[in-house]
Amino acid sequence: MIKKPELLVTAGSVKEAIVMMEAGADALLIGQDKFGMRLSGDFSMEDIRETVQLGHARNVKIVVSLQNIMTNDLLSLLPDYVKALAEAGVDAVEFNDPAVILAVKSHAPSVKLHWNAEMTSTNYATANYWGRKGATRVVLARELSMDEIISMKDGLLIESQVQVHGMTNIYHSKRHLVESYMSHQGRPVRDGNLSKERGLFLIEAERADEKYPIYEDVNGTHIMSADDICILEDLHVLIEGGVDSLKVEGLLKPLIYNETVVKSYRHAIDTYVSDPLNYVYQEQWMDNIRSVQDPNRELTFGFFYKEQVY
Repeated sequence: MIKKPELLVTAGSVKEAIVMMEAGADALLIGQDKFGMRLSGDFSMEDIRETVQLGHARNVKIVVSLQNIMTNDLLSLLPDYVKALAEAGVDAVEFNDPAVILAVKSHAPSVKLHWNAEMTSTNYATANYWGRKGATRVVLARELSMDEIISMKDGLLIESQVQVHGMTNIYHSKRHLVESYMSHQGRPVRDGNLSKERGLFLIEAERADEKYPIYEDVNGTHIMSADDICILEDLHVLIEGGVDSLKVEGLLKPLIYNETVVKSYRHAIDTYVSDPLNYVYQEQWMDNIRSVQDPNRELTFGFFYKEQVY
């Protein structure tokens, strides 16, 4: 019997969280900029509590990102924060720093730990190492191929999560590079607004047709991919391969876009799991996504069918 994977979706606000739940999300990834990284929106503790209540009423799990680079000043805030997350009823947190494990084990033992080391989570042995330390899930690197993902499953002793849709981060710096660049040009940022809402992007001279979204927040400068991963057509391969969680990344996307994408993936998952032997991919699912896709951003398979050299 095929196990139905979780459909994990990002949300930028309580309002968007509700829409994603109604669209078919099984779990939501949210967080606060101070502790998380590259979030769709900044959730206060009150927002998190409200989202947990709304989610649990609908059987939807809530995961909070603790993916930020943990500096000494953040360490002193971690115990109270994870304790508050546990009291709010959060189901799990994403982490990459062992300090988070220590804080959760000491102050929020009921909260599950999902290890996300970005591009370095590339093998089952390291994932299992963090499993022995308390992690229940590994977020696999987006640079892994389909064959690498499927072959890893047999060696994994914890759950696996794979991003199936949306943009990816290609560069991060703690420095405020855009603000410095604009000041150097004699164009100081007077309002300090270089956030996601500003709509800035980079263009390379040799690839003028590709636009790389760039923004700054409290965590520094983030440059995102010029295209969007979309593995909807071969989603059944990941499901058959036993991947436990499929993530739709909604960062820098309008609400209608994310809602449409989630509905398409929901239909594909449910259709395949209900009758794997007679499953037929429906082009209409992709057509729905194409109808809201930015024409300047290509839908691609990412690294699923590329050879990656580490």
